[in-house]
Amino acid sequence: MMMSLGPLLLIFMLGSCLTQPNQAPDDKRYKIFLDQHYDFKPHGHNDKYCDDKMRERNLTNPCKDINTFIHGTSNNIKAVCEDKNGEPYETNLRISKSTFQVTICRHHGGSTRPPCRYRATAESRYIVIACEHGLPVHLAKTVVIPKSAGH
Repeated sequence: MMMSLGPLLLIFMLGSCLTQPNQAPDDKRYKIFLDQHYDFKPHGHNDKYCDDKMRERNLTNPCKDINTFIHGTSNNIKAVCEDKNGEPYETNLRISKSTFQVTICRHHGGSTRPPCRYRATAESRYIVIACEHGLPVHLAKTVVIPKSAGH
């Protein structure tokens, strides 16, 4: 009985070794993206929200000049990497077909050392992201497209 389990165990171990390294870097970059830019249920969109969220996410040592938090489901953000909710934009980027609620946190004050103070701007914007293997890994920018431009 042990003899028959040996080859199966070997195949299982080899298979898991071959698939994990390919997925790990993408997953890591995606998790960093989420940590820096995703907040499904924000508690306010004011300056205090930015001060707290930037500190929580370790974006204050030194004080990051600007950071945008996207408020929507992670599945809707991932869909920008697909034709479902995104389309090609410039070189190697994707723009969302629908707008997302975002909070843009801008550092104000002279020092880049904590405590950091931020000004919040809450808007509805299209997001422009870089994707790798179907996952968002970088927020390039957010844009407002005038209604007359017809997106």
